[in-house]
Amino acid sequence: MAPEIDLSQATHPSVVAMRWLVLATAYFTLILFLIGVFDLLLGLWDLVASGNFTNPLAVVELLDTVLLLLILVEVHRTLIAYARDEPVVRIVIGAAIIAVAREIISFRIGEFATSTDALTAASGFGILLIGLGVAYSVVRYTEPGDSRDG
Repeated sequence: MAPEIDLSQATHPSVVAMRWLVLATAYFTLILFLIGVFDLLLGLWDLVASGNFTNPLAVVELLDTVLLLLILVEVHRTLIAYARDEPVVRIVIGAAIIAVAREIISFRIGEFATSTDALTAASGFGILLIGLGVAYSVVRYTEPGDSRDG
């Protein structure tokens, strides 16, 4: 008769190692965020110093950096929530909304071969944003948790 193996005890080192790796990744996203803030400040300084702050494309490019930083914040929040065994679905959907909004803001019709391609992409972004908004609302009002988030 073979000895019985306690699976919870056998998997515990793996769970602990994964938590540490998730925390290491969270600190890495923090470092990326700090680099991004420095880059944002340099970009802002460049806009003001060059007098290019009235150029809409330059401002959208700077806004793109801000939205990328917000995505990093959401990824960091997801990692921390995961390490704490807290729900992450709402945070992930929020990050996805920011990512889609970033794509919509930087959307340029001229980047597509035909206007039909541009319309198809725009429709896809719109449907995706609406779907994510609905998913976020459903999760927000059905998921137990604190009410300060959202």
